[in-house]
Parts: sequence; C-alpha cells; structure tokens
Amino acid sequence: MSHNQSEQPVDAQGLTEHEYLDRYDASQFERPSATADMLIFTILDQEQDNYRKLPEKSLHLLLIQRGEHPFLGQWALPGGFVGMNESLDEAAARELHSETGLERIYMEQLYTWGDVDRDPRTRVISASYMALVDSTSQQVRAGEDASDARWFKLDYRITQEKKIHLEDGCRLEKEMQVTLSHQHLQLSGTVRVTRTYHGTVAGVKWEVLDHGGIAFDHLKMIAYGLERLRSKIEYTDIAFNLMPPLFTLSALQQVYEIILDRELLAPAFRRKMATRVTATNEYTKDAGHRPSQLYRFRPEWEDA
Repeated sequence: MSHNQSEQPVDAQGLTEHEYLDRYDASQFERPSATADMLIFTILDQEQDNYRKLPEKSLHLLLIQRGEHPFLGQWALPGGFVGMNESLDEAAARELHSETGLERIYMEQLYTWGDVDRDPRTRVISASYMALVDSTSQQVRAGEDASDARWFKLDYRITQEKKIHLEDGCRLEKEMQVTLSHQHLQLSGTVRVTRTYHGTVAGVKWEVLDHGGIAFDHLKMIAYGLERLRSKIEYTDIAFNLMPPLFTLSALQQVYEIILDRELLAPAFRRKMATRVTATNEYTKDAGHRPSQLYRFRPEWEDA
C-alpha cells in the first residue's frame, strides 16, 4: 500500500498541526518573564607611588546602580527583560548598551537561574552572560534605568568548606565571601554552594546567605561566574579579551595570576603561551623600566 505524502497526521481530536496551531490558546499556561544579566570583567591598574614600580593590577566587575524599584539605589549586574521579538543574545547586547554604553562585545551564556522567588515582581527566569573586556577600549556610562555604572574591584575568598558523608554518597558545602569595592564604597556578601553526590548522580545548589547590598540574587551569579572564569582561563583563550592588541608576557602572566589567585612560574607560563602569542618587533617605552618585547594574540593557536 503506497503512502500518500500529502496526508497530514492528525491528533486524537482529528486536528492537523496547522489546525491545532490556529486554535492554540497561549493563555492556558502562565508564562514567566525572561531576563538577561551580564557579568562584564576587566583588569584595571592601580597606580603606584613609585614610578619605577609596575602598576598593580586587579580584577574588576561592572555594576549598575538601580534607578527604579525594586531594589532602588542598590547595585546590580547590568541586565533587563527579553522582548517577545528578540533572542536572548540580542536582549543581552541591547540591555548592556542601554545601561552602560558598552557595545560590540562577545558574550557567552553562562547559566540559567530559575528559583521561583528570585524576583519580587513576578516569576522571572534569567540567563546570565559573561564577557571579558579591555576597559581602555570602551567608555562606560550610565543610561536608561541605571542611575550610575562603575567598575568595582572584585575579591573572592573561601571562608568555610566541609564534607558530609551520606549513606550512598556525600555532600560538599563551600561558603564564599565576595567583596566589591569602588573608592569608599564596599559591598560584601556570602554565597554557599552545595554539591551532593549519590553514586554517579550529582546535584548542585547555589544560595545567597548575605546579599551584602547587591540586588536580586546577583551575588550568586557573580560567585558562579568567578568559578567558571577560573576554570575557562586554563584551557581557552578567554584571557586575551582583557589585553590590548600589543602586550608583554609579564602583563599577560599577571592577568592569569589575578584570575587564578596564585603565582605562576614564568618559564612554565611562557612555554604554555608559546603557541598562543606571536612576538613583534616592538618594545615598551615606559620611563624607569627596561624595554620589554611586545606580543600579540595568535588566533590560530589551537591548530598548532
């Protein structure tokens, strides 16, 4: 018996897909709102009193001060609601530009946050994004519903770790203190991450124990983003987004050390970077310092 390709399958009510979609009532299900929130990291210099010393560098995160309810006046990650006719990526780029002035930045999606009560307005699901930028090439300015936008120095330390044995596995709890500071303003809160293992099945839960003046649940987004950043810097080229077009290997190593929060041996680091950078014929011209050779990123390093 031949099969007629023009026949469309029908459901239990005798409807074709076209007929079903014509009659579909979207109001039969409650629909949560969706937002995109962005973690934008950079490395900034802290000038030294002695001009012969190289500037100290530190990791910074971009925050906006909310200009409307809820959490009016508190600091938060830049972000906002996703429109019905735009993708998550488009919403992230639009909100970042409208609130901070930053544009044409490559952002990658980190995680989706969906706790029921994470936003006091309504049911909101948020996709968080991460980007690393060279702050010297972008000018930050507050706009739209942000009353201010600033780079905050970011410090992160583990305050408590414990392992709890279960009948068929274990539970690992880690508490982390995240501190963000800008001039005389300091925000400091605590996040707990719990990883539970039952055989080969693992679960993870992130909780804000003390929000420290940071709006919504953004503190745990920041803690999660830091963990991911430290992981990704080891095996990707993400760190080069923080660098100007030309840089010294010492400056590049310092960026890795800041993010990983540990010192690296220079010979081993240079061997690791050998395929990722290309030497130029240019040198630094800083007063009080010996000239250092400048390098540029080699995009095709993964093919080497």
